Parts: sequence; structure tokens; C-alpha cells
Amino acid sequence: MRSLRDPDYPRCPARESTIAAAILFIFMLRAAAIVSLGVPCKVRFVVAWFPLSGGLTPADIGRIASKHVKVTVSGKNPLAAGKERSNSSARSKRNAATRDTTAAVGLIMNHAVLHDKDSGQADLEEMDTQEGDENVAPPPSQQQQQPPQPTQQAQPLHHPPPPPPPETGGRERFANGVSPAVPAAAAAPDGLDEPMEEEDEARSEATFRFVVTGFSRLRESVLSPATQVRNLPWKIMVMPRTNAGNDRTPTKSLGFFLQCNGESESSTWSCNATAELRIISQKEGVDNFVRKIQHLFYSKENDWGFSHFMTWTDVLDPEKGFILDDTIILEVWVSADAPHGVSWDSKKHTGYVGLKNQGATCYMNSLLQTLFFTNQLRKAVYQMPTESDDSSKSVALALQRVFYELQFSDKPVGTKKLTKSFGWETLDSFMQHDVQELCRVLLDNMESKMKGTCVEGTIPRLFEGKMISFIKCKHVEYTSRRMEPFYDIQLNVKGKKNIHESFQDYCATESLDGENKYDAGEYGLQEAEKGIIFACLPPVVHLHLLRFQYDPLTDNNVKLNDRFEDVVAAFSNALPTEAPSTFPQGPSPATYTLHAVLVHSGDNHGGHYVVFINPRGDGRWCKFDDDVVSRCTKQEAIDHNFGGTEDDVAVSRHCTNAYMLVYIRDSAIILTVATVGCESWISPDFRLAIIWRQEALRRKERNEAHLYMSVQVLTEDSFAGHQGNDLYDPEKASYRSFKVKKQATLRDLLDLIADQMRFPLHAIRPWSITYRSNQTFRPAAVDLDADLNKTVIDLSENANPWTIFLETIVPDQPMDRLPEFDKETDVLLFFKMYDPRLKQIAYCGHTYMPITVKAKELVPLLNKRAGFPPDTELVLYEEVKPNIVDRIEDLELPLEKVLEELMDGDIIVFQKLDHNADEYELPTVKDYFRDLFYRVEVTFCDKSIANDPGFTMELSLKMNYDQIARAVAQRLGTDPYLLQFFKVQSYREGPGNPLRCTYEGTLKDLLVFFKPRQPKKIYYQQLSIRINELESKKQFKCVWVNSKFKEEREPFTKVKDRIQKKLDIPDKEFEKYKFAIVVMGRAQFIEDADYVVNLQDFMAQPPQGAAMHPRPWLGIEHINKAPKRSRYNYLEKAIKIHN
Repeated sequence: MRSLRDPDYPRCPARESTIAAAILFIFMLRAAAIVSLGVPCKVRFVVAWFPLSGGLTPADIGRIASKHVKVTVSGKNPLAAGKERSNSSARSKRNAATRDTTAAVGLIMNHAVLHDKDSGQADLEEMDTQEGDENVAPPPSQQQQQPPQPTQQAQPLHHPPPPPPPETGGRERFANGVSPAVPAAAAAPDGLDEPMEEEDEARSEATFRFVVTGFSRLRESVLSPATQVRNLPWKIMVMPRTNAGNDRTPTKSLGFFLQCNGESESSTWSCNATAELRIISQKEGVDNFVRKIQHLFYSKENDWGFSHFMTWTDVLDPEKGFILDDTIILEVWVSADAPHGVSWDSKKHTGYVGLKNQGATCYMNSLLQTLFFTNQLRKAVYQMPTESDDSSKSVALALQRVFYELQFSDKPVGTKKLTKSFGWETLDSFMQHDVQELCRVLLDNMESKMKGTCVEGTIPRLFEGKMISFIKCKHVEYTSRRMEPFYDIQLNVKGKKNIHESFQDYCATESLDGENKYDAGEYGLQEAEKGIIFACLPPVVHLHLLRFQYDPLTDNNVKLNDRFEDVVAAFSNALPTEAPSTFPQGPSPATYTLHAVLVHSGDNHGGHYVVFINPRGDGRWCKFDDDVVSRCTKQEAIDHNFGGTEDDVAVSRHCTNAYMLVYIRDSAIILTVATVGCESWISPDFRLAIIWRQEALRRKERNEAHLYMSVQVLTEDSFAGHQGNDLYDPEKASYRSFKVKKQATLRDLLDLIADQMRFPLHAIRPWSITYRSNQTFRPAAVDLDADLNKTVIDLSENANPWTIFLETIVPDQPMDRLPEFDKETDVLLFFKMYDPRLKQIAYCGHTYMPITVKAKELVPLLNKRAGFPPDTELVLYEEVKPNIVDRIEDLELPLEKVLEELMDGDIIVFQKLDHNADEYELPTVKDYFRDLFYRVEVTFCDKSIANDPGFTMELSLKMNYDQIARAVAQRLGTDPYLLQFFKVQSYREGPGNPLRCTYEGTLKDLLVFFKPRQPKKIYYQQLSIRINELESKKQFKCVWVNSKFKEEREPFTKVKDRIQKKLDIPDKEFEKYKFAIVVMGRAQFIEDADYVVNLQDFMAQPPQGAAMHPRPWLGIEHINKAPKRSRYNYLEKAIKIHN
């Protein structure tokens, strides 16, 4: 673009006049903004050339100005009290004409600021909000009001009664005829480490306004246009509310709410935010009226605020200064955390990704992020050798995987493989633990894994410091000292204002005098002082703030919320500089930078961990909250997380405190946290990279799974040994699976199978396993001539997986190809042989037979297959459907007449003709298949062995007790009469009542309470005497009285002596014990020193008409010194890494 002063620039009087008018209009805008707001404004304008032929109209000028003018209101951090916040709200008195002009220009300016952003959102919409509780006690309000402008004298203001605490709004609709104004542009708050762009919808905070005109005519709720914060829309909602006061008279008030994501239909999102709701003063000397809220916004509570922010009469009172020309100005400052349950791209907004929470693993996620950004540790983890490690148990490999994915992944990283490598079960991931405890256990485990490798000693070099523990006698020249290593420093916070005082307390000397004198050897007992000094500080220092301490008043551990300051200061300056002259001085002066703040929210029974990290040590902080990572300010990371109760808004923050601090020495920060060269640490053949690529490939396969299908191949080997119906059991058969594309042809499939199974293509023939109408699975012919080029998805009729029987040549036969099969004249038959002596079925192969051949012509082939003499007479059956076979009576008829619905895959079962077969339990094929119907698998478990897996047997439901006992005894190798069986309880799994040996029912009667697919189970135990003898005996109670029993009328003092001796209690302590006779829960203390034992006092004395009554008992009252068991004890468990 050329300058207007360019002599070669084409001159156009009309164009020049219009551009001059536009520039004049811009300067008028700036002047109007300065007058109306009373604060400095910056106007950014761009002079552009527009090819207009007819000049510019006033509307064109307004459009150009709104597009090319940017008005930014400079301001301060709304949270900083006493700043110049009131400059934008305090209005000086002007005449009516000036006000009219200013208001008109102010509306144009508001439009100019947001015209290119959300001009379409100024229209009215309809919105429902949640109904809230209106009867809430009001908190103090005077401390929440804005302080007066420092340069002006604030006038006394009679504020309306303080509103009640925040709540949700009521279900109301927009009022007709009330026009909401466009919110003003948000000012960049003070105190940010880096400027926040107004157009950045992912920003963490914003300030926006809502001008309500015609306020006195407001009848229903009104919503402001949306302002984007954390990629969520935020709106101001205002409405009139009516509530009965203490005197039951209705009071009308202004309802003021902040709404978040109100139009979303999702029920999974949530966003925690802090906000200030303000009604802007329009009168000089009057402060804005401000209320603060803190709330977790989610789908059921997406608006929060005050139903009674200010009484309606106070708002309408011109003397109060909040209304001008029937117009009020509402303003909101909101600071929001990154939302959960929405599409928040942590990698895009911060460059980092989070870790998934398995249930209660936030403590582990916070620690892993801290260790990950200690880059020298990360480098050492990458270099740990894991080639020979078991991938499911290797902690080093699992930690490499987590660090690798945190570095290169774009999505939150899972930690299940890491916890599995710890040896943890699923329940362990739902237990609350201490982050400092895990830090010690994990670093110790890593240090042991690094021994003997190229990275041995990395953990001590980074985290190990040295301190000298000394005892110095006061009156003799004797000193004892010992060098001790440390990996973290535990500091008291109770009663300590800052880190300096905590270190002074940590290093304070203790006097050893009186009964606690020090044994100085040859000098005897001497007065001395005991203390420590730091000899060497590590490059990375972990400070553990002792937030949990024992409270003797409540006899419980409580969490301390004491304010702790100056954590950013170089804490080495807080170390004691004076040491005994016999010792070397402490560590040389060094400065440390705060690198991470691990924050705990909750109490000693549970809570949530997040971590704020300064990844590069340059003051740019990020908040890591499990899978969500967001930018944050230094104030959010530090000032908001160190205790104190002066903040009257964030009630939940009173239990949110820094729990662990990580410092890095400035001289080592380049080596410790620098990211330069991180990629070079990972070699191309790095095992973890290979695993990660394999997992990426598996993810790709899962994403493309809908394009593929599975083909299950059966061979005749799968039919051998099958003892049931059909040719195989679908749940137990061994398949050879192939993964093919659904659009692949049958030719492609056969090529793949032939190549994988090492068969020539002409030596295999596929048969599709189909489900017939008679509930059987049988092979059916595939027409290779017509179907070879059809897709497998069509041939399988959309079955996935598709099961086929693959016919192959017999390896030990000379033929090199399969015989020809004529689908018009031939039929595929399968054969089974039944042996009644063994009650077993044997598979005898298959063959092609013409359908016109007589049945008797099968006999020689069957005798040969079964190994019988050629002239053996056979009985043939057809297996028609499950458990049903039909005998082929006339062998002279052709197959097409003797077989029912002759089809490929029919099964013929045969057996020898035996005239003495009646002596067998299942003499015929028909008996065998009928018995199959009653077969069931039963698991027998030993009652005397806990969690015994037992053994499984296949039995008939018609078996009686003797048959069951003989079968089990044969399996155990014992006598049937030395077994006792137990029924299974119907309401829970476990042994029930014993089963008598004279039981007359069947196995079916014993299993009546089991569901069809539920595993059947019976318990047993082995006896030392016969079951019939055991059941003929009776039990009786025998009480053996020894010499320790005493007669009645024994003095109670002797009873107490025996109790003291039995419990081994010292005399001094036993004096505090009190004894009482407890009757029905009421204690009657034995105060009489001469009391003698009366057995009548310990006899049950039921009241009149009562059948049962508990017996009295002797109670002892004493101090319980046993560890107190928390009601949360079932969730408490020491951290262990088992591998």
C-alpha cells in the first residue's frame, strides 16, 4: 500500500475527502471514548484504499470504522484491591446534553470493538436456568465492595442489605422490549506473565459488561451476548426476583447470575471458575457494588450468582448511583480453569499433554509430570536397558513408555501399563495415597534398577543432599557428628509465616539437660545441644510441607491451612549460616528457582492432586490436572495455593494447599530442565519407539477394523476326539484364523490360505459351515467355478467371523490333488463309529458318494475305516439333529431315499451288530445320543480347602447318589463311602447342608438352583470313617472344668489381680482401670472395694413375658492405646512396587 504523500499516487478529490472524513471520525471516536470512560484509550486504525465511485455515506463510515478501529481499555487486575479499577466506573457529573452525546458515542464504540467478532449474538434468545434455594443466610458484604478511587474523595454510601450466598437462577424467559447492550471489550488483567490476547477463546480470564436499558420495565430474565473463556461461552443473566422477607412481606430484588455453556446438551462437561459480579456505579464518589462467587459449573448447575444481589428499590434509587436514564451497567470478571469433559486440546494450547486418571491416581499423575520435566532424569530413564525385561513386569520399560508418549503423543497418556508393572491390581488404582510417599518409593525403585547400568548414580546426583547431625557438649570439648543423606526436606508450616521460619525451626538446636543429658563417654553425662546443618544441597530439592498433623483435641490427623509465604525466594538464603566452629560452614550460597508446586485439595481422608509446573524455568507456568493441561498465571500457581482464609470467595480453596515444592538450582537449570536435544536421546532402534510404533499400528488396525473380517478355518484334525453332536464344538474347536478385507475375492482368500498353510492351490477345497434349520452346523459346497471372483462378505452372507471347513489331500497318500466333486450327482458324507464298551465316538473321516449308490455299499468302506474285518455286520444311523438319530433299516435302498433331506455334510454313525449289547450301559447309538441330552459338566470342590478350584467331570443328570459317589471316588482314588457331599446354597456360593448317603434324588435335583449357563458346583470332603457310620452318630456337648474355676463369693479384688496378671498391666496404669457389670448396654460400676462375686449378678434376668434376654458381662473402662482405626481405613494402604 502506497502512502498518500507519494507524488505518483493517483489523486482523487472525492476519495480524499471521504478518507479525511473517516480519519476525522476516528479521532472523534477516541475523544468520545476518553470522555465517556474517563480512562486512557488506545485507538488502532488502518487507512485503506477503497475503490468507491460515489463517495462514502455515513453508514459506510461507521462500517469502515467498526472494521478498522480497535479500542482497548487499559486497566488493572480486577483482583488487586486498591488499584485503579474504579477509574472505569466512576463518572463525573455532566449536563444532560453531554450525557446524551457520550452515551450515543459509547454505543458506537462498543459496536466498533465487537463488530467483527460476535455482532450476530446481540439478538435475544430464549434460555432456561435452574431453580435455586432462595432462603440462604447472607454473608458479610462490606469487605467485598470496591475501595474508593485513590485520587478522589469517596463519599459515604448507604449500601443495600447484603445479598445471600450464590445460588442458581429461576426458570424465566426473556422480557419483550428490553434490549441488552453488547458487552465491553475485556481488559488484559495485570499480573500476567504474558499478555492475554482478546481474541484468544482459550484465555483463562476475561472482563465483560452488559448494559440493560429500560431497567424499570424488566419483567423476565435477559441474557447478554456470549464471551468466550476457556473455549466456553459465558453470559450475564439478569432478572427480577421476589422473595418473602423476615416479616413475610414480599421483597423485589435484582437477580444477577453468571451462566456458562448454557446451550450445551452435553451432560459430561464441567468447569471450575471464580468470578466477581459487579453493578457499576454511575455517580461520582460511589463505589461499584461487588459480590464474589466460586463455583463448579456443569450441566445441572450451569448458572451461579445471587437471587437477591440488590433490592429493586436501591437499584432504582438515583441517589444510590447505580442507575442513569433507566439504564444499569453490569460487569463480570471471570477466571476459569480448563474445562473437563469437552474437546480441550492441551497440546494445542500449551504444547504438553496430560495423564489419564484410572480412578484415584491423580497423585501419581502429578508426580510423573514433575519427574518428566526433570529432563536429566528423563534422559536417564530412556537410557535404562530394558531389552531382556518382561514387558508386563518391567517398571523401567513402563516408565519409558509413559515419558515417551508424554513427549510425542498429542492425546492424554494412559498409565495402566505402569501400574500393572508395579504389580498393582485394579482396586489399587482406586485408593488414595500420599504423593510424597510415592515419590520416595518410585525413586528408590528406579535407583535400584539403575545399578550396574550406564546411568547408575543418576538419582543421587539429582536428588540426594547431605546434612550433618551433631551433638556438642557445652562444658567439655566433646562433639559427635554424623553425615546423613536426604532426598527431601520436611518442613513444619504450623505457626510459620514463611519458608525462612520453617528452615529456622528445622535447624533449631535442642538442649540436652536434666534427665536428658548426653552420655559423652569418659566425660560422663554432660549438658549438650543437638542439631543439624546442611552440608550439601542437591540440584533438585523436594520440600515436603507438613500439612497433616495430629490434633490432640480431636484425636485425629487434621489438615493445616496456615498461610505460607515467600516460596519463590531463594530458600538457600533461609538456611542457618552460623554453625559450631568445629564444623565446616553450610552449603555455599546458591539460588534456586521454583520449578513445581504439587497442590492437594481435600482433607486427610482423601482429595485431589494437581501440579503447577514451570517447565523451562522461565516463569511460564502450566497447570496439569490429570488429562487437562492449561496455561496459568504465576498468581494462580503460587499465591492461590499457599493457605490462608482471607479470600472470602473460594470456600473450597480453604482446603487447597501446596503440599510439595520442587526447586532447581539456577546453576544446574540448563542441564536439568533444558529441552535442547531431547529427541537425540532416543535412538531409532529404541525398543520403546518400536513398541510405540507397534501400538500406533494396532490403533490404526482398530480404526480400520470395519473394513476387515475374520475367516476361521477348520480341518479334519478339529473333528477328531469330538464326543458330542455335529462334527465339532464351536466353543472348543481349534481354528486357524485369517484376517482379510471384506471386499477380497474368494480367489484372494484361497491364495492366502494356501500360502500360509503350505498347500498347493489344487490340493485344498473350501466348504462353508452353515447353520441349518434343524439346529445343526454342517459343511456346504462352494461353487468354485461361479464364486471364485465373488467377495468373501457376499459368500459369507455378512457372517463375521466366517467359518469354513478346508478339505485337504491326505499327506501319506500318493494323490497330489483332490478328487473331482460333482455338485449335481455327488454328496459329501462324514462318518462316526460308536463303541458301546467305552461309550465313546470315533471320527472316521469323510468321502464323496453318488446319491444313487445303495447304503449297503458303504459297509466295506466303513469296516476299512474302523479297522474291522471286511465281512463285519454293521448297524447304520443318520444323525438328524441334536441328540436324535434314525436307524437306516433297509440298506438296499439308495442314499437319496434312506437319508432324510439328503444334503452335503450329512453324518452317518455306525456300530457293530452285537446280539449281547444289552449288557452295556448304553448299548446302541440311539442310547448314547439320548444320554448326551442329559450330560452336564459338574465341578467338585474340596470343602476343607479355601478357594479350591476343584476338578470337573461330565456326568448324567439321571445319576443317583451311588453313581455320583463312585464316579468321584474313582477320580480321587478313594472309597465312595469315605466321601461326604454338600449341597450348594441357593443364595450364595458356598457349601450348604450335608447330603445324606441315603439320598434318593438324582443329580438333576441337586442342581435345580443353578441357571442354565451357570457353572455347576458340588462340595465334598474326605472322611476318616465311613459315611454311614458318621450319619448314625450323635453330637453332645462336654464341658471340662479345670482348677481355674472359682467358687461363688470370691472377693472381687482377687478377680482384679488375676485380670491384671493376665493382661500384664503395670500397677500404676491399672489403678486407672474401672470395672462395671454391663446389663443391656448399661454399665453399673463396681465402686465397693469389698464387693464379692455373686453369680446371680451375672445371670440373665428376662423381664416378664420375654423369652430371650442377654446375659450381663464384666466390662473394663480404660484408655485405648491401640492405633485408632479410621472409618476410611479400607481405602488406606501402604504404597508398594512389587517388581
